[in-house]
Amino acid sequence: MATFSQAQEGVIPQEGDISSLRQEFVSTQLAAGFSQESVDKFLGQAHYNQKVIDAITTPWEAKPWHKYYPIFLTEQRLAKGLEFWHSHSDTITRAANQYQVDPQIIVAIIGIETFYGGYMGTYPAIDALYTLGFHYTPRADFFRKELANLQQLVAEERLDITQLNGSYAGAMGYGQFIPSSYRHFAVDFDHDGKRDLIGSPVDAIGSVANYFHQHGWQRGEDVALPLTAHQLPDNLSVWKSGKPNYTVADILSPELALAQNRDLDISQPGLIVELIQAEQTDYWLGLNNFYVITRYNRSPLYAMAVYQFSQQLKDAYGKG
Repeated sequence: MATFSQAQEGVIPQEGDISSLRQEFVSTQLAAGFSQESVDKFLGQAHYNQKVIDAITTPWEAKPWHKYYPIFLTEQRLAKGLEFWHSHSDTITRAANQYQVDPQIIVAIIGIETFYGGYMGTYPAIDALYTLGFHYTPRADFFRKELANLQQLVAEERLDITQLNGSYAGAMGYGQFIPSSYRHFAVDFDHDGKRDLIGSPVDAIGSVANYFHQHGWQRGEDVALPLTAHQLPDNLSVWKSGKPNYTVADILSPELALAQNRDLDISQPGLIVELIQAEQTDYWLGLNNFYVITRYNRSPLYAMAVYQFSQQLKDAYGKG
C-alpha cells in the first residue's frame, strides 16, 4: 500500500493506466521481434516490490555533502580498492590503455558501486524495473524502456532472469550497469565468448573503461578543482543537470578563483559544484571529465565522491 505522501506525489498510477501501459509495453516488444507468448511469460515473472518505491524516494544523493561522502570515502573501501587493483593490475592497465581512461577511475567506480563485487544488490532486476516502470510515474517511461532492454539483454546474452539481482533501479553487476548500458557498453574483455558483468571482474573492468571512453573521458586531464569562495557571485549558479553551462572564463574571477594557481584553458566548458559542509559551503570547478562521471550517475555528489576516491586510490597505489 502506498503511503499518503507517495500517493500525493503521483507515484502510484490507477489500475486502468497500468493496463494501458502494459499493452503499450507488449506492443513495443512485439515490434522488437518477441512473440506474444514470450512477452507474457516475461511479464508473468515480474512482481511489484514496495521496497523499490521506498528506496527511490529516499536516495542517498539527497543528503548534504558532509553526510554523503563518509558513506563512500572510508578506509575499508580504500583498502579493498588497493587489493582489487593489485589483484587485477594487468587487466586494469590493459583497459586503461585500450580505452584511454585513467586506471584509478575504473577502480573507483567499481568500489563506489559495489565494494568490488561485495554488494551487487538483492532486488530481482525484473521486479525493480517492473515496479518503477508501471508504478512510479515520475520516471515510468524511462524504466519501462529499461525493462524492455532487460528482456532483450536476457535473450541476447542467454541470461537466467531468475538469477539477475541488482539495485533498486535495476542496475547489475560489478559496475551496476542498467540493461541499456549493459547492452551498449559491455565488452567481452576476457574473451570467453560472453559479456558477463556479474561473474567476471575482467569483463566489468573493460566495460567500465569502455563506458567512460564512449562518453568522452580525456585521460590525464583534470576532473575538478577547488575554488576559493564560499559564496557564489549573483551572476553564477550551481550546476544541476545537462551539459556544462559555462566556460571556465565565465566562472573564474578575483572573487571566485582557483584555490591553487595553475595553467588552465579558460575557453573549455565548465560547471560549478556545490558541496555543503557542516559549517560552510565549498565550491569546485567541474571540467569535462567531471561531467563524464555524471553520465554514469547524474548526481554531482556522486561524481565528486568518485573523483575524490579515485585520487585516494591513485596516491595510495603509487606508494605501494
